[in-house]
Amino acid sequence: MTASPPAAQPFAPSSNVAFLRESATIAVSARAKALKAQGRDVIDLGVGEPDFPTPAPIVEAAKAAIDAGATKYTATEGILPLREAIAERATRESAGRLPVAAAEVVVSNGAKQSLFNAIYVLFGAGDDVLVPSPAWTSYYEMVALARANVVPVIGDPANGLKATAAHVAAAATPATRGLLLNSPSNPTGATYTLHELRDLLALAEERGWWVIADEIYAQIAYEGTATSALAVAPSRDRLVVVDGVAKAWAMTGWRIGWAIAPRPVAAAMAAFQSHTTSNPAAVSQHAALAAVRGGVAIEQAVRHMVDEFRARRDACLAVLAEGPAPAVVPPTGAFYLFFEVGGAHGDGDHFARTLLEERGVAVVPGSAFLAPGWVRMSYAAPQAQVVEGVRRLVAHWRALTGR
Repeated sequence: MTASPPAAQPFAPSSNVAFLRESATIAVSARAKALKAQGRDVIDLGVGEPDFPTPAPIVEAAKAAIDAGATKYTATEGILPLREAIAERATRESAGRLPVAAAEVVVSNGAKQSLFNAIYVLFGAGDDVLVPSPAWTSYYEMVALARANVVPVIGDPANGLKATAAHVAAAATPATRGLLLNSPSNPTGATYTLHELRDLLALAEERGWWVIADEIYAQIAYEGTATSALAVAPSRDRLVVVDGVAKAWAMTGWRIGWAIAPRPVAAAMAAFQSHTTSNPAAVSQHAALAAVRGGVAIEQAVRHMVDEFRARRDACLAVLAEGPAPAVVPPTGAFYLFFEVGGAHGDGDHFARTLLEERGVAVVPGSAFLAPGWVRMSYAAPQAQVVEGVRRLVAHWRALTGR
């Protein structure tokens, strides 16, 4: 008689990933799409993706690369011309003070992978990593995946929720090994000034911490150029700068990012990447090369996009100035509005959920960014939709708070 097979056991994720939470942005977008499929009038302002096409010369460069046979593996760390172009661009950002070589650049499948590679290579069990918060939700999960500990540094609402050097120093522990910076910031849109950034990097240098500077939104700045860590860092000895093509060149789907790091760190990141994803897509690297090299048409397209984002921001702020409205961080970069709605039934999760279900506007609850009394709205959508979304959000806030 044949024994019956054992009953199937329910799947239980390993301890490597059991703690991970679903991306709040993806969850919001999925719910918004489901409501749209039901015929509901929904304005999805949750996703942080530019609504502009990739500049035409970049697309043409990709087509030419395919025709030239760019369909094979490349070096794990990326094609040399792209790494050279990134190094030249970075050297210019430091005004030649901190020159970068191609061997110090690792190209990955998006800035997200570059960030994870850097975090995983630099930090491990028992290390504390300071994260000025609110911050992009994946930072917290990436640090946890490296088995290090996140130490949130809550910023000052009176200063765009930015953390000063004094805040960071007060949050430091004996186990602190690193500091993760993001300017302009997701979710707030706040940008660190030259002096604020210089003070933070000087503190990290003094304490011997690693700094990872996420500069993915650096080109989307409204009050002049956003300062790069390369422009003010005392040295590059313990600095990793992460950037990519997704936001500034409207190339989210091309999946190209990079890290600029001291040579031993870059080598370790490349070795790690060789065992996970290997090289990024060859054709996307050639498209990124065109983006980084630039040119008149590409630069005009980027300026147009930034000008449109600025106009949307200004239109939204004008709506908020019309009457009682929730407090907002005035964005100086990126394309987000971060609203304080904590007085509305106590938390941003309730506000975001009811705003979508009752008024058809999708935003991301601030709890995803360690700011439970807030919500994030993206204005990477046509201006009429964004303004209507703000009007509905304000009306919802007034209804909940009795204003």
